[in-house]
Amino acid sequence: MDSSAPVRFLKGHGTENDFVIIPDPDGTLDPSPEAVARLCDRRAGIGGDGLLRVVRSAVHPEARGMADEAEWFMDYRNADGSVAEMCGNGVRVFARHLQRAGLAGAGDLAVATRAGVRRVHLAKDGDVTVHMGAARLPAGADPSVTVTVGGRDWPARNVSMGNPHAVAFVDDLDHAGDLLTAPAVTPAEAYPEGVNVEFVVDRGRRHVALRVHERGSGETRSCGTGACAVMVAAARRDGVDPATEGVPVSYTVDVPGGRLVITEHPDGGVEMTGPAVIVAEGTIDPDWFAAPGKGGHSNE
Repeated sequence: MDSSAPVRFLKGHGTENDFVIIPDPDGTLDPSPEAVARLCDRRAGIGGDGLLRVVRSAVHPEARGMADEAEWFMDYRNADGSVAEMCGNGVRVFARHLQRAGLAGAGDLAVATRAGVRRVHLAKDGDVTVHMGAARLPAGADPSVTVTVGGRDWPARNVSMGNPHAVAFVDDLDHAGDLLTAPAVTPAEAYPEGVNVEFVVDRGRRHVALRVHERGSGETRSCGTGACAVMVAAARRDGVDPATEGVPVSYTVDVPGGRLVITEHPDGGVEMTGPAVIVAEGTIDPDWFAAPGKGGHSNE
């Protein structure tokens, strides 16, 4: 990478879960965790809940095995610079960027992620639907963990959507507190890599609302994988299982930044539908981005 060249970026969001997008098709830029954290800083950087690096699957060591299925790999990083397996809102924004850049058209698209290939349907002028894969719930009679905030405890459902979630049903979303720090979750061994924690209230029949503390980012305005985990947890709590009943089930999930519709199918597949918006684009000062210990570094 030419360290004197400006680094192009875009800014986008899905239900106000916002991201810095770095187009890097040839995989020549590998931002350090410190660089990602600075880029996502809302005062000293561009600001975002995470970073989406857009790389061709064939040139990324973690995605080469998926290149035959998906041309593009979503290298997702949390706002603190840590690597994450998956981001549902991020996939929608990632796909919208590809469409806007002329790299994908309306219709179906495959995106490689660390959680596997995700199938996306891009409406020409509307919402984006992502096939999120199947939820995984732990085996055994007791699938619960415990979430603690401010001395209050709630049982929570352990759900994986390629990344880990603890879903707690509460009477009031204010019970989640300020979510500036991660809620305590036990047993610790249930989540060796950390966990996203969702607090959920009912709004009506098959209609819930949530607040979320995302691992590595704090409270965010939305979490796509979290909304999917919440939908599955709510369905099981309500005695609903599409695999048993043979028909799809949909829940409306309100997040602080908007609304998502989550559908679980009899084969276990979960679909998420919601908006994806590109807000702006520009360039990053190369001196700022490449500063030793503060910016990115080339992998060449």
